[in-house]
Amino acid sequence: MNRVLSTLLAAGLLAAASASHAQTDPLQVRSWAAGCANCHGTNGMAQPGMTPLAGKNKEDMLSKLLGYKSGATPSTIMQQLAKGYSDEQLAAIVGWFAQQKK
Repeated sequence: MNRVLSTLLAAGLLAAASASHAQTDPLQVRSWAAGCANCHGTNGMAQPGMTPLAGKNKEDMLSKLLGYKSGATPSTIMQQLAKGYSDEQLAAIVGWFAQQKK
């Protein structure tokens, strides 16, 4: 019984570690950020008339995204997009954009 419990605990910890790694893996974060390219440009360097994200303040971007996600900030599409990510994923995405050169 003790061995079964230890095995289950180890498997649970391994699964949790894998899930945590997936959220912080730079390639995964870059993949999430690539979904923003249609409106905000490749690597956050938007075309004229669109909002660029490259090099912006991550706290400001995260605050805006969380406002969209909660519905506090109205939008046409950003509310729906932001709801598709956890708060941690949104923080990782804005961190990636903040590191990009303007």
